[in-house]
Amino acid sequence: MKVLATNIGKPTTFEWNGKEEQTGIFKYPVTEALNLGKTDVEKDTVIDRKHHAGEHKACFLFSAEQYSYWKELYPNLEWNWGMFGENLTISNFDESIIRIGDVYKIGTALVQVSQPREPCYKLGIRFNDQKIVKQYIDHAYPGTYVRILEEGEVLSGDEIELVAQSENTLTVKQSFELILSRKKDPEILRTALQNLSFPAYKRERLKKFL
Repeated sequence: MKVLATNIGKPTTFEWNGKEEQTGIFKYPVTEALNLGKTDVEKDTVIDRKHHAGEHKACFLFSAEQYSYWKELYPNLEWNWGMFGENLTISNFDESIIRIGDVYKIGTALVQVSQPREPCYKLGIRFNDQKIVKQYIDHAYPGTYVRILEEGEVLSGDEIELVAQSENTLTVKQSFELILSRKKDPEILRTALQNLSFPAYKRERLKKFL
């Protein structure tokens, strides 16, 4: 895997249900290094810290290979890296293989895969079409958040090295489908509850489905 783009955003104002809101989802490539901090990416915009940033969502990674799928659905958009609000656009990134708890070296930072991205209406704002939220859920290649084990800098072009693979087999894709499916797969549910790298509040919410 390799970093193809480093992306940050500025506050963007939009109207939702008759009220003005702001979002940081409009991210665009930058040439300078990104500093990955414990709770967020330095100089990036985070408006809603209840649902974004923090220990388990410090940085968002998305697959470059998924862009072709979405470009076919939305050919009239002005496409660039960062379209999904990701801080790092990654090549050869596969959510069906990458496990919750995997540890990677990216630039000088050490990160751990923590949880998938769950889409909200602000993704619809970015794409100018709220249909994308359901499409994103159905497609089930959501990208992943990471926690920062060691702060550091990341540049476009940096290689990504797997330092330690989680012994728990829960993948990013499985965790995403588990969270959002009405009927929970019992085996995957048990695997998720045993994965201590999966945020405790996520596991707590899933316990009721046992």
